[in-house]
Amino acid sequence: MSKTETIATRQRLLGRNLSIAYNNPVKIARGSMQYLYDEDGTKYLDAYNNVAHVGHCNPRVVQAGQQQMAILNTNTRYLHDLINRFAERLTSTLPAPLRVCFFVNSGSEANELALRLARAHTKARDLIVLEHAYHGNTTTLINVSPYKHDGPGGEGPPSWVHKVPLPDVYRSVHRGDETATVEAYLNSVRDVIQRLSDGHTPLSGFLAESMPSVAGQIVLPPAYVRGVYDAVRAAGGVCIADEVQTGYGRIGTHFWGFESYDVVPDIVVLGKPMGNGHPIGAVVTSAEIADSFDNGMEFFSTFGGNTVSCAIGLAVLDEVLENDLQAHAVAVGNVLKSSLNELMKTHEIIGDVRGSGLFLGVELVRDRITLEPATSEADFVVNAMRERQVLFGTDGPFHNVLKIRPPMPFSEKDVERLVATLESVLRKY
Repeated sequence: MSKTETIATRQRLLGRNLSIAYNNPVKIARGSMQYLYDEDGTKYLDAYNNVAHVGHCNPRVVQAGQQQMAILNTNTRYLHDLINRFAERLTSTLPAPLRVCFFVNSGSEANELALRLARAHTKARDLIVLEHAYHGNTTTLINVSPYKHDGPGGEGPPSWVHKVPLPDVYRSVHRGDETATVEAYLNSVRDVIQRLSDGHTPLSGFLAESMPSVAGQIVLPPAYVRGVYDAVRAAGGVCIADEVQTGYGRIGTHFWGFESYDVVPDIVVLGKPMGNGHPIGAVVTSAEIADSFDNGMEFFSTFGGNTVSCAIGLAVLDEVLENDLQAHAVAVGNVLKSSLNELMKTHEIIGDVRGSGLFLGVELVRDRITLEPATSEADFVVNAMRERQVLFGTDGPFHNVLKIRPPMPFSEKDVERLVATLESVLRKY
């Protein structure tokens, strides 16, 4: 089919609210590491897809899946060693007491399961979440995702979901005063906890991405995270870290995003990077919480933890660890962030450059004092970059943050191309 025919067929057969990236959509035919190729063979630099964590069609991962698929693919009701090996390798990257694994098929399934674990352990349902958060596409997760339930088609949160302001240091009314910023945002959490206490309503927990991505590639103030964890636990709740976007060394300085705040969650949610495009998700928690969940009701996922998924998961983890992609993310990410900061000096439209490793955001504003979002300009930039064969997207509440989360093999040569192309597009600003 031609691209026009493909679009027409898609519109006829698929739901209309399934979005397509870019004004001129890209019809991808194949991928290799940090590069994608369209139906005409045009090569694109992919600075967008953090799903392909160790690179599109990584040979080691492909081979692991092919070999295991030719031997056996079955579920967890039968004994096999791959799931034990995967769980052992995975938990070895996490701090104690995070030692018990549940395997599922996606980040959405993992977040659903994390909420079940929290409720079983605390005997409570009420949950604190961050403004603009996104945690998945199920009915329950739409309920706990303000990005969805406060947006078009949304119906707002149910009574048991308590939204607190996003600790966005750049847009804080106390900008420049981190102590005041942290205290203001912490007070909003304490206020929710106090209201629940006054109403004799128990708290189930606090759910947050370690570094909110859909909210605009936000790095939370460490003192805020530590303060929230202390307050939630003092109220009897548990702390859930959604690592779907930031896990597996992406932030460079640490293997897990939460480690950068010097905290240990009670429950960790994993997704995207685990399978490099193969559908894998997981929840890791403590033995104590896992025991609370073992209440007589069987937990079973038909495909979660199957032999092929575990073989692929092990290959991805081996690729990350053996090739020290975490250190690579630090080195390349530092060059990229430094180069973007240099661009900010000569382009007023760049208001903020933030993030860590290969998890970066560039916020575009029309005025650095008022911080008026440059939403249409951001849309122009990503589409202009696409026409120059460099792919990334936008995010944030105002859709004015350039989201840069490439596959981990992204190189310094790729950085040079991305920055040079971005500089040429930004010349009009």
